[in-house]
Amino acid sequence: MKVAVIGGGAAGFFAALSVKEHHPEAIVTIYEKSKNLLSKVKISGGGRCNVTNGETDIKELAKAYPRGEKKLRKAFYEFNTKHTMDWFESRGVDLVTQDDGCVFPVSQDSQTIIDCFLSESRRLGVTIKVSSGVKAINPSEDNIELDFGDWKKNFDKAIVATGGTPMRKGMKWLEDINLKIEDPVPSLFTFNMPDENITELMGIVVKKALTNIQGTKLKGDGPLLITHWGMSGPAILKLSAFGARVLSETNYQFTVQVNWVNEVNNEKVAVVIREIINSESNKLLANYRPYLLPERLWHFLIDRSGLSARAKWNEIGKKGVNRLINILTNDVYQVKGKTTFKEEFVTCGGISLESIDFKNMASREYPNLYFAGELTDVDGITGGYNFQSAWTTGYIAGRLG
Repeated sequence: MKVAVIGGGAAGFFAALSVKEHHPEAIVTIYEKSKNLLSKVKISGGGRCNVTNGETDIKELAKAYPRGEKKLRKAFYEFNTKHTMDWFESRGVDLVTQDDGCVFPVSQDSQTIIDCFLSESRRLGVTIKVSSGVKAINPSEDNIELDFGDWKKNFDKAIVATGGTPMRKGMKWLEDINLKIEDPVPSLFTFNMPDENITELMGIVVKKALTNIQGTKLKGDGPLLITHWGMSGPAILKLSAFGARVLSETNYQFTVQVNWVNEVNNEKVAVVIREIINSESNKLLANYRPYLLPERLWHFLIDRSGLSARAKWNEIGKKGVNRLINILTNDVYQVKGKTTFKEEFVTCGGISLESIDFKNMASREYPNLYFAGELTDVDGITGGYNFQSAWTTGYIAGRLG
């Protein structure tokens, strides 16, 4: 049995290795259009490679995927985060789980993951061809013909794992065989705020913030990073992932609300403020920070609320209390644009989930054609989830039925 794997990235390699593990007799070839293999693995996580997440509850794990949650929930029973960690560790890659759930190789070097894949490919006899881009694919009942431009070759089965693409035209070769494509749009991105002076606080991190997009039900939580162009961090990236299509339709012009203190009950915040007024009445606002907010941010918020940093806590009155509660729990900023890091580009969109049988990742129209990874309309939030979906779908596709 001859099997072609189109794409030399995370999902492609995992699919190829899965084929050889389930079908040792199969002749498996990976075709990568560029000269570089596993390029996204190399630079992900700042060069450390966040291979998966420590979440082991499958229902909770599936919630990390704005698109594909229900399909992946079933797939994770076949191959989940625990399977991933066992897979790497059984092949000599020691892993460490951080407090935030992100899992990295102990070496803190993505090359460890790349070396593992290349070593396994050699051990199992997977052939790798670089600079071999597929121009067209012609599936039939008996085989699949791949057209490389200057030459063509037939295979019994093919797994497409070419990753996400920012433009629909990048999927034309699949659309040409009548596969349903969902328009690709950016998923994980940061918010640009060119007119907001909060950017002067670049580098400040709030460990637990709540965010939402005004006029929608979109919400995010987690650490929030203030950058020189706007806001980033998991609290923002979650919003961008779950709101990928909605925010694209606004042309990335919208209002984000920030709750700096991770408390949705305003009365509880009021109690905290009143306790400060009672216990620290003669202290200046500038000198006593509620919720241990970063000092520069607290001074910024005092000014933003219209109060004086030189005022004493017992001088702000009821109106001052209300202003502080509002600025701490319902701060509002105008977003005008996004920033996407090309090296960690994640797309919403791709092969429609309606077109794929997730029991085996096969095309519903062409049963000898399979899909894996971000090429499908599946994407996750930041934290190792996108790699996990690549391993899961690659593993299942590699079983070839």
